[in-house]
Amino acid sequence: MPVPISQAWTVASYVLTQKFKGRKRYPLVLMLEPLYRCNLACAGCGKIQYPAHVLKRELLPEECFKAVDECGAPMVSIPGGEPLMHSQIEKIVEGLVARKKYIYLCTNALLLKEKLHLFQPSKYLTFSVHLDGQKEHHDFSVCREGGFELAVEGIKAALARGFRVTTNTTLFDGADPKSVRAFFDETMELGVEGMMLSPGYSYDKAPDQKHFLGRARTRRLFRAMLANRKKTWQFNQSPLFLEFLMGKQDFKCTPWGMPTYSIFGWQKPCYLLQDGYAETFSELMAETEWASYGTESGNPKCANCMVHSGYEASAVDYTFSSLKGFLATVRATFSSRYDDPGAMELLNEEVKPVHSYNPLVQIEGKSTKLAETRT
Repeated sequence: MPVPISQAWTVASYVLTQKFKGRKRYPLVLMLEPLYRCNLACAGCGKIQYPAHVLKRELLPEECFKAVDECGAPMVSIPGGEPLMHSQIEKIVEGLVARKKYIYLCTNALLLKEKLHLFQPSKYLTFSVHLDGQKEHHDFSVCREGGFELAVEGIKAALARGFRVTTNTTLFDGADPKSVRAFFDETMELGVEGMMLSPGYSYDKAPDQKHFLGRARTRRLFRAMLANRKKTWQFNQSPLFLEFLMGKQDFKCTPWGMPTYSIFGWQKPCYLLQDGYAETFSELMAETEWASYGTESGNPKCANCMVHSGYEASAVDYTFSSLKGFLATVRATFSSRYDDPGAMELLNEEVKPVHSYNPLVQIEGKSTKLAETRT
């Protein structure tokens, strides 16, 4: 089982409690961003395009603990930036483990081997390593030659020390489903607990605006990748969310399910959009105009979004909202092959990305310089 029983029970008990209390909006995972600074410059990322004085800022451990206590979600995801660059990341993790929060520390793993001594293996701590596919594709995606090999070294070192490890993969237009399926095989052979997947979101600040998937292309890509599934593949996320990506489920966005706290405060409305900030979690929940977001709202910024931070909480909520949702989750968990001859045919199609984007990577010491060429 890709998720420990204790974690699954904690999440299920928490969601059922919210249902019993009649809460229609509740947080499931806190997205805690203690810094925006990073040691990569990925073309599809909108989190590092800030001036230097912003990139130097960090949340104090006490600020992180206050946000976690205020939110009350059972799980905490620590993205960035690169969290391992935070000067007190070990204190943040230690404090969250003491609070018995299930932590997913999202990292590109470039620093993982040298930072492992700062942490202790725990069922509450998982290193979620960013891998965007096989070696060539990953290095292309993160604009860093050798990035894949360093990440794999970090994964192996963490597993050898007894840490929980998952992978986190963001897929963009032009992804080759055959290559991704081979990547699934390679990833599971490493011995990770499970894999997490999501289509990319079109950040306004991202240098590459050409490779973000629309909804129809997302469903087509994920159907090709996830149908006719191998038993050896383990996914560390809701099976109904994966069905949503394949076009087998239809959910509404629940941005409050994964609220974000960063150096600027509580971000409205979600991890991906920045339409202002609230000082407190209560203010975020009460004053955000939630009806203005999600595909059904007509907001153009949400039109093509199918990202996990908006829809995985929707899938989990659906699981516990009715007997139908629960049975759908049981079916998806234990009958997950999804035999689909049509999807097999999709694997034989030539990959034809809509646009061409070539990052030319030049490593100078620890810096990475990007150049863009369009055809």
